[in-house]
Amino acid sequence: MSWSVRAALVFTVIALTAPPALANRESAALRARASAELFDLDHAQAMATFRQAIAADPEDAAAYRGLAAVLWLSITYRRGNMTVDDYLGRVTRTNAPPEAPPPPADTAAAFQDAIDRALALARSQVKTNPRDAEAHYQVGAAVGLRASYVATVEGRALGAFRSAREAYEEHKKVMELDPRRKDAGLTVGTYRYIVSALALPARWLAYMVGFGGGKERGLLLVEDAAAYAGENQTDARFALILLYNREKRYDEALKQLAVLRQQYPRNRLVWLETGATNLRAGRPADAERVLAEGISKFASDDRPRMFGEEALWFYKRGAARAALGRTSEAEQDLRKAVSLEGRKWVHGRAHLELGKIAARAGKHEEARQHFRQATTLGDADNDGAAADEARRLMK
Repeated sequence: MSWSVRAALVFTVIALTAPPALANRESAALRARASAELFDLDHAQAMATFRQAIAADPEDAAAYRGLAAVLWLSITYRRGNMTVDDYLGRVTRTNAPPEAPPPPADTAAAFQDAIDRALALARSQVKTNPRDAEAHYQVGAAVGLRASYVATVEGRALGAFRSAREAYEEHKKVMELDPRRKDAGLTVGTYRYIVSALALPARWLAYMVGFGGGKERGLLLVEDAAAYAGENQTDARFALILLYNREKRYDEALKQLAVLRQQYPRNRLVWLETGATNLRAGRPADAERVLAEGISKFASDDRPRMFGEEALWFYKRGAARAALGRTSEAEQDLRKAVSLEGRKWVHGRAHLELGKIAARAGKHEEARQHFRQATTLGDADNDGAAADEARRLMK
């Protein structure tokens, strides 16, 4: 059942906020502000604002869920697994760093408290009015967030399975009760896409327990959610960036990234993803330009950084410069990347690029050393594609 690790296939696939039908106006306004702060990487401020929303309406399930989402993302931020690269591999592969430290005990406890409260309030609303689409939405969003946490933080894919299935069923129910609620299609569409990418035995098992499949149908549902003026529209845009990258529909991913750069100018990771997407699209000049701009933003930004973020910036720009034939600059960036604290897959890919540069220069022993390191690091951090390429090049 390890497929359900992909319940968190996007930076925030489960909506951080929801329509304010069940909350007062002050709480709804504070939630909207907190979400904007979170998407602009102002995590501490977002946490404080979600707590203000809870104080304004202690019965607002979405406010508790928003607080839980910030706590969850603070853990993934510390682990350095919040980029598209972490989710481009096989659907059955975990994206969690193999040597990830356990979450801080106080953060984990605060997450459980917040998600328990959100779920209790939402279930109470469903019990009071079983045909209330918004109440079902709240239940589905809360259990979906719990599934994402269990899979990505605790590493218990099987433990996440029941919540993932309930999230899917609850949001399917929302769409049946109110077909106008395109926001519920984000969860349903994401899980449909996940199921479509499973190996056949796992896919049949998913069908047997109630999940639907269909890649195109799943993508369409997520696209509809991104076009819908709901409060999870930004979540849907981030989801599409990942799905379009997986499908190699890079122009469409770049359109979504352009919208997000304008909407959240303080989120430097959107610049990083823009450069990375251009690089995958075979446009190294565009990638280098955007990454250089992003590195400038990174250098002047004194807010907390994602684990290994600096190494990732320099690896990406080094890869773009290598593709452009700017060998000296590329080597400088790549050597800096491997000297900085970072994820093993990032260091491995930087060594892979350095090996290619050395091979082209006729430095075959140096190239082999880099390829050996790329193989070891890639295998150690779930990056089989890079490790396999390094093994091939060593021959």
